[in-house]
Amino acid sequence: MARRILITGALVALLGVAGGAFGAHGLRPLLSEHMMNVFETGVRYQVFHALAMLGAGLSLAYAPTRYFQFAAWAFFLGIVLFSGSLYVLSLSGVRALGMITPLGGLCFLVGWGLLAWGYWKAFPSERTPTTPLNGNH
Repeated sequence: MARRILITGALVALLGVAGGAFGAHGLRPLLSEHMMNVFETGVRYQVFHALAMLGAGLSLAYAPTRYFQFAAWAFFLGIVLFSGSLYVLSLSGVRALGMITPLGGLCFLVGWGLLAWGYWKAFPSERTPTTPLNGNH
């Protein structure tokens, strides 16, 4: 599962960078300043949470716990809902889509919470993150 998460995170980051370039060079003359800011917010959160997906995937590879897996997919769902709704809103002007955006933000919060809980469970206080999981030094 870590492999799938890492590949997905990398591809989502790639699409975020491509979307940012498309926005900066192709959309700027077409969108109002406000809608351009909306689009750029979607790109920023997409790339940031794609990196969070990569962190969750690497954490899953190092310390296999379902919390890291669930965190990664919460980040992905958040990207689809949050950034996706901002992209469609900025391009279409349909303001009703703004009601979806907070659901994506909630997914981001859940992802960060699951990531924190996964670290709490994977690395008890008597063991540091650099100590192997099997306890052998």
